[in-house]
Parts: sequence; C-alpha cells; structure tokens
Amino acid sequence: MRDYGSELFSVLSESDWAKKLAKFDDFYDDFLSNKLAFNEYEPLILDEPSYAKSLDIIHPTRIKRPKELSSDAALAKTLHQVAHIEYSAIDLALDAAYRFYKDGGLDYASDWLEVAREECLHFSLINDALNELGFSYGDFGVHTNLFDAMKATNENLQVRMGVVHRHLEACGLDANPYVVNKINSTKNPIKSKLLEILNIILHDEVSHVSKGDKWYKYAGGRSDNFCELLLEYKHLIRPIKNMNENARILAGYTKEELEEIKKNFD
Repeated sequence: MRDYGSELFSVLSESDWAKKLAKFDDFYDDFLSNKLAFNEYEPLILDEPSYAKSLDIIHPTRIKRPKELSSDAALAKTLHQVAHIEYSAIDLALDAAYRFYKDGGLDYASDWLEVAREECLHFSLINDALNELGFSYGDFGVHTNLFDAMKATNENLQVRMGVVHRHLEACGLDANPYVVNKINSTKNPIKSKLLEILNIILHDEVSHVSKGDKWYKYAGGRSDNFCELLLEYKHLIRPIKNMNENARILAGYTKEELEEIKKNFD
C-alpha cells in the first residue's frame, strides 16, 4: 500500500507542472479510495519552489502588468499572472495537507486535498486559455511571493492557516473583480470564456478561505486578535486595495476584522 506522506511529498516536489497534475490525480484517486497507508512521518521542507528548475524566477517588481489588454500578448501576460497564483496555490494546499496532517487528521487532509484538486482545475482552465492565445505557462517570468509565505509559516498550523489560507487567499477574493474589469475591457474572442473561469475561481476561493478560517479557529486562532497575527507577519502582507468585503464575510470574516485590517493595511 502506498504511503500518504511520501507519496504526497513526491507530488508537492514535482518540478514539471504536467507531471505534477497527473501525479496528483493518481494520488487523489487513491486517497478517495482508501488505498493509502497513514504512517507517521517527519515532514520535509522544500528549500526552493517546486517550479524553480522549470520557470524563470524574477523579482516581483520586474513583472510588468499590462494596463491595457489590446493585444494577445498583453492578455496572455495577465492570464499568466493568474495561472502562477493558481499553480502556487496548488503547492500551498498540498503542503498544508502534507505538513500538518498530524495536527488535523483525516478531515483536515480531506479539506486541503479537495482545495488542491480545485486549484489544479483553475490552473488547467487558465493554461488552456493561454494555449488558445498561443502561449503556455512558463512563457513569462514569475515571482516566489506565495512560496516565501509558505516557507515562513512552516512551523505552526495556526500561523499557516491564518496568514496564508485565511488572509493571502482572501487577497485573491479582492483581486478577482479587478481582473474581471480588465478582462471586460478586451475584445478578444475568448473574453466570455475567461469571465466564466474567473467566476468559477471566485466561487471556489470563497470555499478555500472558509476552510482556512475553519482550521485557523480549530488551531486556536481567534477573530479578535487576527490582525495582530498579520502585523507579526507584515513583511508578507501587501497593502490591500478595494477589499471584496462581501466575499470575505461569506468566507468567515467579521465586519470588525475587516475594519481592523483596512486600518492597518490600506
């Protein structure tokens, strides 16, 4: 019988994105079919992002964000940025399921592997759209911001859930309407398809942030001191513009929390 820990780390550390998705499908089928052994293990740590050997990593300030989507290349750059966030989110979910399994158990693993499955779908949908434009994932430079956040929160379930899955993923909820507005400005034939994909992503990401909220509170996190945690890790937190309050509240935030966060990170 295949071992949960070693097999999951093999998926997490896979550097080829196509192989990673195929390996995950195989692993997830075994997980759902109860074909994995849950032996004790000491989690290993990735020293570099799984994509380090296959993608061009550059500083975030060197990544140009097109203001207008008047060409296929400009649209592709914007989609590539979304694809990289989704791909990074696959690794975040896999690492959560792997690193903190002993803290949360089977229900916890089930939640984060379900998130990983949905992030794989999001990535595949965006990459297919890139292919329609004549591009693919890896054609543009990427940053390591989400990997850096993952590595900085390796030691504690409450911190990982709070900083990464409750907050940073919620920043994706904030960004979604902005990307929708940009896509609405294009006359590209795949515009309607892209809007459908972004709607799927927004719907699923509310669920992902809700799972972050659930397990943050399971690990002892509280709403009334959440902002204190973010301030402790403020080097990972970017200023928040145009907060998607409705989506955040659906995912478990309180209005009081949102006011506190806006006050400290606007």
